[in-house]
Amino acid sequence: MKRQVEAEIPTEWGYFNMIAYSEDETERMPHFAMVHESFSGEGPVYVRIHSECLTGDLFGSKRCDCGEQLINSLKICAENGGAIIYLRQEGRGIGLINKLKAYNLQDEGLNTADANVRLGHEVDERRYEVAIQILEDLKITQIHLITNNPLKIQALDNSPIEVVSRIPIVIEAQEENFNYLKTKKDLMGHLLTQEE
Repeated sequence: MKRQVEAEIPTEWGYFNMIAYSEDETERMPHFAMVHESFSGEGPVYVRIHSECLTGDLFGSKRCDCGEQLINSLKICAENGGAIIYLRQEGRGIGLINKLKAYNLQDEGLNTADANVRLGHEVDERRYEVAIQILEDLKITQIHLITNNPLKIQALDNSPIEVVSRIPIVIEAQEENFNYLKTKKDLMGHLLTQEE
């Protein structure tokens, strides 16, 4: 995984440096980092490792809390000179087509975990080795991790990156995502409380 190119991106939350990472420069869907202009790299850095959710991130789908988590993480990173690591692993790693098939199964009564399993996948197929490589490339060794997901914490616990603290990113449930969030908490162990 190599740093291929970077460019400055002006946003509602200030300027971010977008850095694309891939094995080769012809990759059309690279992972990337959004590093805020006030990033210094000194001391623990506020970091969100975010897996792509096209429906939530781009279209504001209410079936999940992903888009709201991303927006809130951008705000936190802007306030604290942090970075978003954006991984192209849609639908907990099963891809957009299977994610939409899982949505159809959820509409028939399955929860988000059981729908993935019915389609022949693991509940969560995401991996975080690339995020660790990107953090190392950015010379980040200590982080305040913006997450509710214990699997991200576990992945980083077995890496050279020290998680100094966990920053919760709890989004209030809505009618459309209540069962989704309940499944994340009850079956997948997500830490959906405000405590750090």
